Amino acid sequence: MIEILADNPLLTLFIVVTVGAIIGSIPFGKIRFGAAGALFVGLALSAAAPELGDGMEIVQSLGLALFVYTVGVGAGAAFFSQLRMQLPLLSVAAVCSVVGAVATFALAAVLDVPKALATGLFTGALTAAPALDAATRMAGTEEPSVGYAFGYPIGVIVGILVVSMVVGRKWTGEKDTPSLAGLGLAAKTVVISDRVNLRDIPEWKAQDVRVSYLHRGDTMRVAIPGEDLEAGDEVVVVGLPSAVDSAVERIGTVKASHLADDRSDVDFERVVVSNPDVASRTIAELNLPATYGAVVTRVKRGDLDLVARDDFALQLGDRVAVVVPRDQLDAVQDLFGDSERRVSEVDALALGLGLVLGIFLGLVSFPMPGGESFSLGPAAGPLIVGMMLGALRKTGPLVWTLPEAANLTIRQLGLLLFLAGLGLTAGPKFASILTSPMAWRAGLLALIVSLVACLGVVIGGRWIIKLSAPRTAGGVAGFLGQPAVLEAAASKVADERIESAYAALFAFSIVVKIVLVPILWAL
Repeated sequence: MIEILADNPLLTLFIVVTVGAIIGSIPFGKIRFGAAGALFVGLALSAAAPELGDGMEIVQSLGLALFVYTVGVGAGAAFFSQLRMQLPLLSVAAVCSVVGAVATFALAAVLDVPKALATGLFTGALTAAPALDAATRMAGTEEPSVGYAFGYPIGVIVGILVVSMVVGRKWTGEKDTPSLAGLGLAAKTVVISDRVNLRDIPEWKAQDVRVSYLHRGDTMRVAIPGEDLEAGDEVVVVGLPSAVDSAVERIGTVKASHLADDRSDVDFERVVVSNPDVASRTIAELNLPATYGAVVTRVKRGDLDLVARDDFALQLGDRVAVVVPRDQLDAVQDLFGDSERRVSEVDALALGLGLVLGIFLGLVSFPMPGGESFSLGPAAGPLIVGMMLGALRKTGPLVWTLPEAANLTIRQLGLLLFLAGLGLTAGPKFASILTSPMAWRAGLLALIVSLVACLGVVIGGRWIIKLSAPRTAGGVAGFLGQPAVLEAAASKVADERIESAYAALFAFSIVVKIVLVPILWAL
């Protein structure tokens, strides 16, 4: 059997991925290792037959580039748009990364752990697979990979335990925004009491509510932004329940029957954004009221239903709720695309070009203290380029962003390939360390480092920058860059702030850890 696998590397690779996926889905209590199952299977196979790792380095690099690029593209827009708001949390993550690195090398000296192995333990304990690439290139051996394999499951377990204890806490979060999860949006038909201009309604002016249907006399149409509402008019007000109630109290009384139930003249449809020309444009830029007499009232992104603010930038895969005259419905659907098939397609030119730019950036050498040089490599290069292109969203005909489903699929595939290739190349060294007296020292180092770093994020989030428990838990998951930790938090509490903090810290923390590796190696 070993001979067959050695002669067929593709067969070996996909056996590792398949068996790894099975093992990764098995719950050990509340813990699932997910994609890391491929790492453990690869380690076991190559420990038994070292020749199975021949030629797997290219698989490792390919998987890593796909993974970090899609992470960057997915997180880039949110990272740069929320940079100022998220700066305190980013600062906490950076400090905790530095503390984790210092603790690693201090403990390595105390426990007599070799520098190369300790560097890999640092990347594993903080589950930073892209930083491992930098560590391996700096060390010139497979020892960092062994350290990563030791530290990774420990980091995952510690992360899951920490967020499980934190996410359900009733912290006030004085400097945090309230959660939108579970609130939903309300829509009420209102009879106007006195003449009022839409701009004079504070909730409308602040874009906490939208006004869609307008019934005046025998006419039903879409309300024009900024127009006067007359006494006796009937309108539909859409927004968060509290904002809708406040607006209704100002302008009139609620009517029992709902205008949106009458679709004889004006229709209400959910339309999928699949047209690349619309992606990345704000709702205001589409100018729907003037062009089609239509208005977007809400946007469903993922599991959240959001008020359609004028500055809301649309993404491929969004579902927009449009109130539109019936004779303009087809034109509006054509504008947005409204194609489930098209929204699942990937722009191969944009994806390939983005990866080319990222890999080129990874080849650039930067001088380091002591006369050495450092290049970003296939981890940081594609990640940074991906973040920049994700923030740009679009350049001419090229749409850099990926539909969410496609992004997650490529990301997961890349991670599986990277971890499978890593396991198949690091197995022999891993086995030698596992059976040596070094094993308990390496495990203790990884446990302390992951605990110190994760608890540092909790302390910083809770007591220093005063965030809510869900956002703090999401910060721990994002700091580790670990989907299993994110899932552990999200499965206990439905709160979009968990994913918001995760997205803000994911790419940033990876970059910080990658940069720390050569700096500490040079000291």
